Amino acid sequence: MKVFISADIEGTAGIAHWDEAERTHPDWAEFRTLMTAEVVAACEGARAAGATEVVIKDAHDSGRNLILDRLPDYARIVRGWSGHPDSMMFGLDESFAAAVYTGYHSEAGSEANPLAHTSNMRISRLLLNGEVASEFTVNTLCAAGYGVPSVFLAGDEGICAEARAMVPGLAAVGTLDGRGRASTSISPAWSRRMIREGVALALSGDFAQALPVKAEHYEVVIEFNNPTDAYRAAWYPGARAHGPRAVAFEHKDFAEILRALLFIKV
Repeated sequence: MKVFISADIEGTAGIAHWDEAERTHPDWAEFRTLMTAEVVAACEGARAAGATEVVIKDAHDSGRNLILDRLPDYARIVRGWSGHPDSMMFGLDESFAAAVYTGYHSEAGSEANPLAHTSNMRISRLLLNGEVASEFTVNTLCAAGYGVPSVFLAGDEGICAEARAMVPGLAAVGTLDGRGRASTSISPAWSRRMIREGVALALSGDFAQALPVKAEHYEVVIEFNNPTDAYRAAWYPGARAHGPRAVAFEHKDFAEILRALLFIKV
């Protein structure tokens, strides 16, 4: 059994400030350690459930956050950014039994996490078929395109609620809850224990149906903070202006939505 882990940092237990997520700030060293520990806990849970191989996508910022020597000997690690439309899910294919998410966070505009955002700080909202979407929304649909179910997520309470509603049977561990610029978090040790146990339980059950509902047609709308970003993005083939600060793109194939996002959201 092969398991894929997409690892972010802004939903790691204890995080509360951007300084803790930025590699140029001294605070990042502590939180890359905590991020790594949560990923290791997910690996251990997968192993306990029978996983023979775990592939981890370091999916935060530079893609070079995890402390490699702490990863188990049955893990592979995808670092950096290839430029592939799968982005935070790069390395995933049909051979995987399941996808797991750690350190995930709520979407741009949410109050559930002081670090809430979607892809970058230039985007004020991303909508998919009229509903506000998060990075998890996009990534679990990417996984579903390969027939891979999403079985477990650890992150803030807001993204946990979204994930449970979107994917039948998905298990989630809420690491923190945001209020304004503050967060109330479970301890890192508590989070690691819950992740380890949660992944093991999720992968030991019948998770084949843990797939989001696929739509017959997709429309993505990106609302930017700055109208100049929207003007530039509207030049992508098939994209169109959608108000003064927004661009829309639609297609029946979600893989084309991913391709468009790769160029439009930068």
